Amino acid sequence: MNTSPEMPVFPTDETTSLVLPGPAGALEAVAEPAEGRSRRAVAIVCHPLPTEGGTLHNKVVTMAARALRESGIATVRFNFRGTGASEGEFDDGRGERDDLRAVAAWVRQQRPGHALWLAGFSFGAYVSLALAAELKPGMLISIAPPAGRGWDFDAIQPPDCPWLVIQGDADEIVDPEAVYAWLDGLNGRRAPPELVRMPDTGHFFHRRLMDLRGAIKNGIRPYLPAEIAPPHG
Repeated sequence: MNTSPEMPVFPTDETTSLVLPGPAGALEAVAEPAEGRSRRAVAIVCHPLPTEGGTLHNKVVTMAARALRESGIATVRFNFRGTGASEGEFDDGRGERDDLRAVAAWVRQQRPGHALWLAGFSFGAYVSLALAAELKPGMLISIAPPAGRGWDFDAIQPPDCPWLVIQGDADEIVDPEAVYAWLDGLNGRRAPPELVRMPDTGHFFHRRLMDLRGAIKNGIRPYLPAEIAPPHG
């Protein structure tokens, strides 16, 4: 773990555990370079509800990050405040937005000229959605966004960027019909999001993680930035 008070450097060739400065103290993070030929984008993947055990090591989060890296996109996973080694206390989505702002600022400082992508699962989908209009990502990926679970989805203004929503039809925690109704009620977008409904799939995608991987890779393929040319030898 890098505990230097200096701003960490984004890794270029190996998975690296980092400590990033956050608004409520240190934020625990893991940065991972793309696999194969890299593309000009970095995706931040946000984890589910900390009070229900959600962390950056959640299997849905790590599978989403894997799918992105296999597509040439470097990833950052981090623990919200009060989770794992991240300092501070859970703030029900308010302070967590500030955490995401801090991580996004670090990514943009470290990777100028790269698109910032946002992804999130469940609570993490809510936090990334709540900041999407402000952060203006190049791509937004929402996995089981918790519409109807108490957070103010009516105030969310999704950006005019490519947006992939993946929802299990047998989700036992997030009501799929609430998600579909929320999406149907959105106004002001140039185009609706691409919605992938996964039949016989629960909230945590048990036995369906490889299907989730495929849905992400297929969904983002039309929007992948150009590959970075290898240096001349």
